[in-house]
Amino acid sequence: MRLSSIAFIAGSFLIGALLCLVTAVFAVNVIQDNSERGVRQALDRAALHWAEVEADGLRVYLAGTAPTEAVRFQALSTAGTVVDAARIIDQMEVEETKRLAPPRFSIEILRNDSGISLIGLVPAETDRDALARNLASLTDGGSVADLLESADYPTPDGWEAAVDYAVEALNELDRAKVSVHANQVEITAISDSPTAKRRLESELSSAAPPGLRLALQISAPRPVITPFTLRFLIEDGTARFDACSADTAEARDRILGAAAAAGMTGKASCTIGLGVPSPNWATAAEQAIAALAQIGGGSVTFSDADVTLIAAEGTDAGLFDRTVGDLENSLPEVFALHAVLPEPEEDEATGPPEFTATLSPEGLLQLRGRLSDELSRTTTESFARARFGSNNIYVGARLDDNLPADWPVRVLTGLEALSKLSNGAVIVQPETIRVTGNTGNTEASAEISRLLAEKLGEAERFDIDVTYQEKLDPIASIPTPEECEAEIGEILATRKINFEPGSATPDGEARGIIDDIAEILKICGDIRMEIGGHTDSQGREVMNQQLSQARAQAVLTALRERRVLTANITARGYGEENPIADNDTEEGREANRRIEFKLIRPKPTEEVETTLESVEQSNVEDSDPEAPSE
Repeated sequence: MRLSSIAFIAGSFLIGALLCLVTAVFAVNVIQDNSERGVRQALDRAALHWAEVEADGLRVYLAGTAPTEAVRFQALSTAGTVVDAARIIDQMEVEETKRLAPPRFSIEILRNDSGISLIGLVPAETDRDALARNLASLTDGGSVADLLESADYPTPDGWEAAVDYAVEALNELDRAKVSVHANQVEITAISDSPTAKRRLESELSSAAPPGLRLALQISAPRPVITPFTLRFLIEDGTARFDACSADTAEARDRILGAAAAAGMTGKASCTIGLGVPSPNWATAAEQAIAALAQIGGGSVTFSDADVTLIAAEGTDAGLFDRTVGDLENSLPEVFALHAVLPEPEEDEATGPPEFTATLSPEGLLQLRGRLSDELSRTTTESFARARFGSNNIYVGARLDDNLPADWPVRVLTGLEALSKLSNGAVIVQPETIRVTGNTGNTEASAEISRLLAEKLGEAERFDIDVTYQEKLDPIASIPTPEECEAEIGEILATRKINFEPGSATPDGEARGIIDDIAEILKICGDIRMEIGGHTDSQGREVMNQQLSQARAQAVLTALRERRVLTANITARGYGEENPIADNDTEEGREANRRIEFKLIRPKPTEEVETTLESVEQSNVEDSDPEAPSE
C-alpha cells in the first residue's frame, strides 16, 4: 500500500515534468520563429535584402556582406527595433573599400637668382634628399626650398626619366620654371637674345630622352639698342638698309613700308628693341626716307635723335635746299637734322691716303696702307692681335706724318667693325670708311652701323656692304633631324651597306659609305635615331633576326669608332618581318637585305593637369556661390 502511494506521487511528478518540458520547448520555438520572422520582415521593409537572419532560441544571428559600414550599422539598428539588442549576434561583413585612384604626380621647379623652390606631389619612393642635393649643386651655395608632398602610390612609368631630364635642363637655365609630370616636361624660361634662344631650344630638344613629351616656352627679351640707329641708302638706283631699329612692330612695318615706297625691293629686317629716343621715331624715319627718295640718292642716318642726310654727289642744289627745308619743318620735336651736299672732288695724282685691313676665311689678317706714327702702328698691331689672334696678323703699313688727326681713331674703329665679320675688308679714307664682307650674324650690319656712328659721329660718311651667309651661322647652319635623315637616305638609296656573306662584318665598300654617314651625323649633332637591320626570308626566322641585330650593331660600333655621338642612336634587328620587295626573286631578296637609318620620334601623350592647376581649379569651384554642394 505504501509502495503504490510513492509510485503514484513519483509518476505525477514525472508527468508534470514532461508537460513542462513540452510546454517550454513549444514556447521557445514560438519565440524563435516569431523573432526570426519579425526581424526578416523589418529588414525587408528597410530594403536590406542582403542581410541573412537565423534564430537559435532567444539569440538572433545576422549574417551577410554589407556594402558599407554605415549600411551594416543600419541593419543592426533595424533588428534592434524588433528584439532586444542583447539577443542579436553580429556576423555580418563589409565589402572591401575600393582602392583610391592614384593622384597625378607633378613637380613645379622654380629657379631664380635667390635659389630653387620645389612645389608639388611626388611618389613616396622618390628620393627627395638626393633630388635636393642635385639641385643644390646648381645654385653655387644657394638655397633649395623643398615644399613637396608625398603619397604612397606606385611610381608611374616615365616619372624618374622626366625628373632626371628636368635637373639636367636646369644646368642651362638660370631663371626658369620647369613643370615635371610622368613622360612630360614643360619649360618656361627667358634667354638673353634670339641667338641664345635658338641654341637653348636646340640643346634641350636634343637632350630629351625618347618617349618624353617636351614643351618649350623660351622667350627672348627685346634688346637695348644704344644708340638707337637707322641707316637707309639709295646708291645707283638701289635702295637698302644698313641698319634698321624700331620700338614696336607697328613702327617696323611703317618704316619698311616707307623704304618700299622709296624703291627698296626684296626682304629687309628691322630690329625691335628698347631705347627709342622718341615715340615719334617711325614718323621721323618715314619723313627722312621719303626726303632721300625725293632727292634721288645718298644716305640718311639716325643716331638716337640726331639725323644726318648726305645727298649723292651731283644732286641739284635747289632740290636739295627745298627738300631739306621741308624735312626740317616737318620732323617731330627732339629730332635735329644735319644735311650735307658734297662738293665734287678734284682729282689728285697721288690719290687720297688709305688704310686697308683684309680678313681671310681662314682667319688671317693683313694690314696695309698708311698709319700716322710709330705709336699708332704699335697700338694698331696690338689691337689687331687682341681681336684676331697673335699668330694671324701680317703688318705691311707704312708711316705718313701728313694724315688727319683723327686717323688712329678711324683705323681702330674700322678694325673693330671688321672683327664682327667672318671674312671681309675695311678701307679707311679721310672722308669715308667702307666695310665689306660675309657674316653668319643677321645683326652684323646693324651692329657695325651703330659702332661707326657712335665712334665717328653721326655726320661721318661710311659704307657697309655685308652679306649674311647661313653656312657661317653657327645655329642656322645646323641641319634639322629630318634633313639629316633625308641626307642619309639619299646616300643609302644609291649606295648600299653590304656585309660579308652570313656575317656581320661590313665589306670594303661599306666602310666608305659609313664614313660618309658619319660625317653627316657629326654635323647633325646628338639626334635620336635608330639603325635598323633587315634580312630576306631565307633560313630560320630566329637566325635571321639575330643576324640583322648583329649587323645593325656592327654599323653602330663603326660609327663610334669614327667619333660620332651615339648616345641617342640605337641598333635594332627586324629580321625578315619588314620586306620591301618579293622574297621569291633574287632581286627582291637582295633589296630586303638592307640597313636603314630612321629618326626616333616621341609618341604623343595626353595632356595632364598639374598639381597647381588642380588646386587652382578646386579653389575656383569652392568660391563659386552657385556651385551645388555635395
